[in-house]
Amino acid sequence: MKYNILLLAFAFVLSCKPAAEKAAPETSTTETTTTETTVDKTGPEYTSAYICPMHCKGSGSDKAGVCPACGMDYVMNDKKADDHEGHDHEGHEDHNH
Repeated sequence: MKYNILLLAFAFVLSCKPAAEKAAPETSTTETTTTETTVDKTGPEYTSAYICPMHCKGSGSDKAGVCPACGMDYVMNDKKADDHEGHDHEGHEDHNH
């Protein structure tokens, strides 16, 4: 008798599993969603000679100073320093800049 009850209980558990799998929404732990955002890098916080390391909106200056938004010291904009358009390189080929 005990054997029949155990067998019946086992059969019941096995029959419930497919129903439970159908009822549960499918989820995946490996799925990730990424959102791409584009940053407008034409403002003074990106194009000035001195910029805030945090690129605070509206920050940036032609002189060293402090960011009015976050209080960090401005750093020299490496991209601005590498911009050589607009001046002549003739006569200073040995000059490294």
